Amino acid sequence: MLRLAAVLFLLISATLMGVGIVAVLVAGYGTTVPILAAAAVGFVLALPVSWKVAQAIY
Repeated sequence: MLRLAAVLFLLISATLMGVGIVAVLVAGYGTTVPILAAAAVGFVLALPVSWKVAQAIY
């Protein structure tokens, strides 16, 4: 199940980071720090999400 979670993590983290970056840009924060913070939050948030999705699939 760890391998499945790792593959899902690649897809889910890219999606969550992209959503976070778009949300930050739409909110009007166009500097480097908010964009990197949104990407980092999406990356960290993807860990439990991918694990739960892998459990549901497995």
